[in-house]
Amino acid sequence: MISKQPSTASTDPGGRLTFAQAMANLNPDPSDWAPKTREAAALIERRDFDPAVALLQDVLKQQPDDVNGLYLAAEIARRRQRLEEALYLFSRCVQLTPEFQAARFRYANTLLETGQAAAALAQAEELLRRDSRNPPFLGVKAMALEMLDDFTGAVSLWQQVVNSEAPADCWVRYAHVLRTAGKRQEAIAACRKAIALDPGWGAAYWALATVNNYRLEDSDIKEMEAQLAQPRIAPASRVPLLFALGKTCGERKQYEKSFSYYARGNALYRSGLNYAPEKLTAYVERCKAVFTREFFEQRESAGCPTREPIFIVGMLRAGSTLVEQILSSHSQIEGTRELFALTRIATGLQLDMARSGLSYPAMLQQVEDAAFRELGEKYLESTRQHRRLGRAFFLDKMGHNFKQLGLIHLMLPNAKIIDVRRHPLACCFSNFTQLFANGQPETYRLSDLGMLYRDYVGLMAHFDRALPGRVHRVIYENLVANPEGEIRRLLAHLELPFEPSCLEFYKNRRAVSTISSEQVRSPIYADALEHWRMYEPWLGPLKTVLGAIADEYPNVPAVV
Repeated sequence: MISKQPSTASTDPGGRLTFAQAMANLNPDPSDWAPKTREAAALIERRDFDPAVALLQDVLKQQPDDVNGLYLAAEIARRRQRLEEALYLFSRCVQLTPEFQAARFRYANTLLETGQAAAALAQAEELLRRDSRNPPFLGVKAMALEMLDDFTGAVSLWQQVVNSEAPADCWVRYAHVLRTAGKRQEAIAACRKAIALDPGWGAAYWALATVNNYRLEDSDIKEMEAQLAQPRIAPASRVPLLFALGKTCGERKQYEKSFSYYARGNALYRSGLNYAPEKLTAYVERCKAVFTREFFEQRESAGCPTREPIFIVGMLRAGSTLVEQILSSHSQIEGTRELFALTRIATGLQLDMARSGLSYPAMLQQVEDAAFRELGEKYLESTRQHRRLGRAFFLDKMGHNFKQLGLIHLMLPNAKIIDVRRHPLACCFSNFTQLFANGQPETYRLSDLGMLYRDYVGLMAHFDRALPGRVHRVIYENLVANPEGEIRRLLAHLELPFEPSCLEFYKNRRAVSTISSEQVRSPIYADALEHWRMYEPWLGPLKTVLGAIADEYPNVPAVV
């Protein structure tokens, strides 16, 4: 039996729920649940997950199809970022009880979190089939359309959402879509509306501060500082306020004050994370042990032979969006977005092998060549939803795919791989100044960033030895200094002819959804190359970890 849902009646003359009313209807009423399930729900509200899991295990052991127990177990998995587990449990809920709207709504949102836009869109359509004017359901559909690069449709739906007395966070989301679609002035207005609705909603100030060439006013600074002085302001608002002040002070050349705000914002955000940088270091060492030249020579017949994918890998904030925009201006290459397909394949392999007691990537030694071909075909099929132009090649710009280079080669041995690299101090500090929308837990402490960059360079150096010539490296500073020469060299590696449109990439009107969405609509400028030097006095922890990697850049030390 599912929870009782509040009535969908509204006092609105048009019969439409406000956003708040609609969200309230998605909070299950546990009053008629079994005692153990009610107790688990109360524990979840207090974020006391372990005893809640124990209770739910008892419930589901006795009644495996208890939809309320499955729903709560899914919610715990989602909050713990065990997204594949959450997806399975939410899908069981909607299979057992198709009218369970709260479960379907969270299922759709979790699909979005894992980059499964087409599946999320299908769930959103089903939600709207039952309640066509529900603002949160319209919002889910809008986010799915955005992920599928239908920004016209997404903007239209967000307009309906924000007109339902939506809260500030919806206006910020709307502003992001407007900005991605190139509607700068409308995005600014949406941010201002969010601030008017909730002056303490820090994300609105951060969104406004990051609009290209927009400067916050003195009155904004005073208001942000006043909000920070409020003792009860939540970290979810305090963190973006600190980042917005850091950026604003930097623009005013108040660098020490700027760094102080960035440091406080990063420290506060990092305090809520459970990130252990040494885990990546251990993973990199396992990759080096498994992915040897001899191993790849034994797997020469493995994988899907297609040449369609072009992977752009590397650190965030290294120039990958610029390279993507340049290449997507070529008549034979389609730009997509940061695709989750490879991550899902790797995660699925790890989950499967964990049940067998095998570790990743060592378990890949047990995989048959034919299975790698199937994985390559699965990757192609799952990325098809993002291809709309019918071009011969497409880009996958998920930078952290550098962690999966061995798997890429085994699945797709003919796919091209481009590594975009930027000066380590410039790149890492740029990460430190960004409040990312999703994940990136390694970017909120300078020493963590240094370890990430060191592991990245070390792993790429290993693949340069194991697979000579497999990866084409673009040095960002060289691209800025000599665009045509570097673009010609890049296209030669891709075995494609040079096209002048690649030099005029800023005329490409495709939507770009990363932080650099507005910068890539302008020609290349060298102004920001040395910006990090203004903050050099405070980068000691980063320099210590990087050592010779920073000193010898763009060369790589013999021992990394």
